[in-house]
Amino acid sequence: MIEMNLGKLFEKMSKVLEKGSRLIHLPPQGKVVFVGDTHGDLDASQQVIQRYLKSPYRIVFLGDYVDRGPYSKENIQYLLELKWNHPEEIFLLTGNHEGFMTKEFNPANFWDSISFEEKEEYGLLFSKFPFAITTQNGILALHGVPPDLKSIEEISRVALGDENWDRIVWGDFVENEMDYAGNLWGRPQFGRQYFNRLMERYQKQVLIRSHQPHAPLMMFDNRCMTIFTSQAYLPIRTIAIADLEKEVRTAEDIVLERI
Repeated sequence: MIEMNLGKLFEKMSKVLEKGSRLIHLPPQGKVVFVGDTHGDLDASQQVIQRYLKSPYRIVFLGDYVDRGPYSKENIQYLLELKWNHPEEIFLLTGNHEGFMTKEFNPANFWDSISFEEKEEYGLLFSKFPFAITTQNGILALHGVPPDLKSIEEISRVALGDENWDRIVWGDFVENEMDYAGNLWGRPQFGRQYFNRLMERYQKQVLIRSHQPHAPLMMFDNRCMTIFTSQAYLPIRTIAIADLEKEVRTAEDIVLERI
């Protein structure tokens, strides 16, 4: 991969992202690899790319590329260059750690390490990242929690910083029967009722998400899968692989692998 000047890369990537939708529809061919938070774990990103950047795979990163780990800048620049070179094979969704310029948080070692000008540049680019991926065989994938909208297509019109954006990038799921379970340290909490209501409305069978390193791998009758792909929190890095040509009813129809 040829390294590109960072300013030029940002300019080119901005144009690419502006043409795309906030909600990406994957075609029903091949397989898709879902990657959880990498959080400055450059090795994790490289391992995934080395194994799966080939036919018949597409690769979806679920957000949180910076902070926590020691190689935030290297990780996000590596992924941006790959996205530029493989626009139809690699997808970078937004996480809460890409939304620092919209909603600040602490600790944020990547954001604290760069200049104000760099913050503006990264913040502007990250603000154009898509929010979610959907497939024809029943999968919805995003960083946190699905937003409460009339239709899944409205995800493409969610505004940065609004309540639905907050759910997409900051939302947690908890194992209880409630719909809304309150707000914990700026993270809105939701239970089984909320999950079932939104998945039925959007006509999706399985949600694949990241964001919560200590959440159960499976929740809500094995229809909600939470993966994490960074050693910044956990010694085990997990990815999920789905066959887009086969029916998916629960997360048990999706293959889990460790890298």
